[in-house]
Amino acid sequence: MSTVYDCTVPDSREQGLAAAANIVRAGGLAVLPTDTVYGIGADAFDANAVRALLAAKGRGPDMPVPVLVGSWSTVDGLVMSVPQQARALIEAFWPGGLSLVLPQAPSLNWDLGETRGTVNLRMPLHPVALDLLREVGPMAVSSANRTGQPPASSAAEAREQLGDSVQVYLDGGPSGDPVASTIVDLTQGAPRVLREGAVSLAQLSEVLGVDLEADR
Repeated sequence: MSTVYDCTVPDSREQGLAAAANIVRAGGLAVLPTDTVYGIGADAFDANAVRALLAAKGRGPDMPVPVLVGSWSTVDGLVMSVPQQARALIEAFWPGGLSLVLPQAPSLNWDLGETRGTVNLRMPLHPVALDLLREVGPMAVSSANRTGQPPASSAAEAREQLGDSVQVYLDGGPSGDPVASTIVDLTQGAPRVLREGAVSLAQLSEVLGVDLEADR
């Protein structure tokens, strides 16, 4: 059975974060609020937990799971190197709605799906998510919905779709407009915008000093 914790109430929030941390460390799944939409999360370094996450969504490894981090410094241990363009974007938009695709560190023992040696990283701008990430470390997190269904903008919507496949639901209230993060691929030298979302092309172009267009 799953348990929902109201993270708008201090005592319930503390209990929920502790329960979510314990579940994630034990290889289970937790739903958490983010600054975009609600996410379903697992320990990024637990391959069985990541497979359970994909199964809960009804999705295969051909769509790899992004990784959320709780601090800027965490990135250095997860990627081969952090190019200057990535650091500029991190300083400008993290925490926030920007995901960066970078070459992963070859020493990492994880299985996020068919990533082709890359990792999609983001630091969310949500206090509940950040508290959990700082407690347990990097988490594999995807939108908390069944594949093909609308993203969940509340814990209740997430639970309707995912049910008892998730052990802990952290309810941080409605997420607002369900705007996905912008995704920038920095694995090929020149930045490619794979998806325009919460951060606009104009904002990205201003920081990087180049005109960018989103992939069609």
